[in-house]
Amino acid sequence: MKILHLDSSVLNDNSVTRQLTRALVDSLQAQHGSTGVIYHDLASNEIPHLSGEILGAAFTAESDWSELQRTERARSEQLIGEFLGSEILVIGAPMYNFSIPSQLKAWIDRVAVAGRTFKYTETGPVGLAGGKTVYVVSARGGVYSNEQGQAMDFQEDYLKTVLGFLGISDVRFIRAEAVSMGDDARSNALNAAKEAIAQATR
Repeated sequence: MKILHLDSSVLNDNSVTRQLTRALVDSLQAQHGSTGVIYHDLASNEIPHLSGEILGAAFTAESDWSELQRTERARSEQLIGEFLGSEILVIGAPMYNFSIPSQLKAWIDRVAVAGRTFKYTETGPVGLAGGKTVYVVSARGGVYSNEQGQAMDFQEDYLKTVLGFLGISDVRFIRAEAVSMGDDARSNALNAAKEAIAQATR
């Protein structure tokens, strides 16, 4: 069993999602026994966002690649390999301005690649990365699971959509909401999320 663990919060020790993804990975390892974990701190070690030069490698002979193109092609191949080789993904995804951190989007842009993790067919796109379980640890300063908040949620819906596009149907959300609405609300949110982790990994 291989786990790919991604953190994307920029808040370091003040991060809710980092605290919860650690607890989740620990629980999964206890449940599954010998489990390999690949970890990426996408905030501390940012993956460069795609640029014209990076993408230009696809339209350039390899012998003519720049040093940046060689470096970034190797990085992309590593990230795709880790993604395809994992059975479980644990993604720490705080809500930033109704969506996900740009650091996490940069990782998604590297692994969502036509011909590798999805393909286009005459009947529409087909995901090639199925058979995985993804746990998304979601944290929100306010409440977005109610009817009013859902209209502003471009975080969880986006992740479910893009992972589904890659063929992953088993996407499970562990949510901590209202973490910026006072100490009591934060404590209650953390306790509820930890209980959800315990339930999800039994």
